[in-house]
Amino acid sequence: MAETGASPLPATPSARSPLSRAAHFVWLTARVLEQRRFEYHFLGGNADPVETALTAYRNEDEGYGHALEPDLRGPVSQPLHTAHALRVLDSIGRCGGQRAERVCRYLTAVSTPEGALPAIHPGQRGYPAAPFLPIVDDPPSDLLATAPVVGLLHRNEVWHAWLFRATDFCWQAVESLEKSHPYEIEAAVAFLDSAPDRLRAQAAADRLGRLVRDQRLAVLDPDRPEAYPVAPGYTPGEHHFPYDFARTPDSLARAWFTDEEMARALDFLAAEQQADGGWPIRWRAWAPGTALECRPLVTIEALRTLRAHGRTIG
Repeated sequence: MAETGASPLPATPSARSPLSRAAHFVWLTARVLEQRRFEYHFLGGNADPVETALTAYRNEDEGYGHALEPDLRGPVSQPLHTAHALRVLDSIGRCGGQRAERVCRYLTAVSTPEGALPAIHPGQRGYPAAPFLPIVDDPPSDLLATAPVVGLLHRNEVWHAWLFRATDFCWQAVESLEKSHPYEIEAAVAFLDSAPDRLRAQAAADRLGRLVRDQRLAVLDPDRPEAYPVAPGYTPGEHHFPYDFARTPDSLARAWFTDEEMARALDFLAAEQQADGGWPIRWRAWAPGTALECRPLVTIEALRTLRAHGRTIG
């Protein structure tokens, strides 16, 4: 018989909030960085422990490595790792000052002759990497790698010489897109949402929205995903939904979708929480460790997206 005044037994998973279920998943599986981020975003935690955990991934060249982006293994700095670091810093309000200055020095050093970023710097050669991230000796400028970084720096009112040519590259690349794929469109949105020229950004976003609908890049009916083609090179089932493009209601991409389309997508996202409390990854799981490390990342972003759009998470 239980003692009088004893704490009640925890609720069963089905009766607990999405947040409490996700917390159990994060404490069970996540890296220290994601645990600290979870504390900051959902439990009233401080930004200092997040930044301390992130610093462990920084290299002497002021870039970031050490599998911060789990699909690239090994210690070397990479633009994709550094973009990930900037997203973390932005999310805790610390993407500026000397931090941004250090990052821009790294970005300048690894840029292409056009002043933009390659997807993968050839220094990755010799270390494991996802098969969908090819390593070449002379990589071209890449919108997917450059646009989110430029957008984040503009969002935080960072001014550095590197930004001038990189911004020009992003405008040219975004405004010339005729056929694309979801990840590239998401990168373009990350740039447009913070580009200083708001009228130009609005016009570019309107055009991209028509492209997304014409090419069926977003699943508008979650009950019929088979009606929407998966982009070439993506794994089967690697669909994208309205919330992938419009992570917050104030994104330019929000206007691409009706209220009903967004509501159905968010219903689908909420229902995607798994029995263990985490959300699944949709891209190719090419190694056991990367899948384990990516799921807490996806879980945090799912919760942040639901909350941003006004959904109750607990």
